[in-house]
Amino acid sequence: MRLLIMGAPGAGKGTQAKLIANHYRIPAISTGAIFRANIAAKTPLGMRVQQLISAGEFVPDVITTAVVAKRLLENDALDGWLLDGYPRTTDQVEALDIILEDQRQHFDCVLSLEVDPEVLVERLVKRAEIEGRADDNEETIRRRMEVYREETEPLMNIYRERGLLVSVDGQGSVDEVAERIFAAIDATVDK
Repeated sequence: MRLLIMGAPGAGKGTQAKLIANHYRIPAISTGAIFRANIAAKTPLGMRVQQLISAGEFVPDVITTAVVAKRLLENDALDGWLLDGYPRTTDQVEALDIILEDQRQHFDCVLSLEVDPEVLVERLVKRAEIEGRADDNEETIRRRMEVYREETEPLMNIYRERGLLVSVDGQGSVDEVAERIFAAIDATVDK
């Protein structure tokens, strides 16, 4: 089973990705987690990514795509995976299409966690207060939501046109959302 989970910041992608991975016994592949692990291990990749982040830059598509391509070839991902955080741009969709074609793989389902934007702002403001993130104020959060919508809508359209996009209500308890996700996957994916 090969899946992608998408959703705005605060929608619960990371939490749900772990549950999906455990439920279907596939690895959750998060580009953010890969980069954080490399930064912590002080690998050459990690040091480069840290430099970029410290300078307020994004990690270039070519680096992110190479990391994903390599990760999809690891033994635990040969029978399936769940991508979280990649692709984020139409260029990354095109690059991933080439990778999957080369590996003779395809998406079975693209999940979109749908949550009311005002609920997301409330969640993120609360999380910022709890975690002491002074830079995560309501204005910054609203801007991140705007950027997400601008960058992600074209991806949603691509996967919708391909018949892969499955929207799931992301509001409710973690367990309620997980059950809706499992039901959507089971109804969509041939196992």
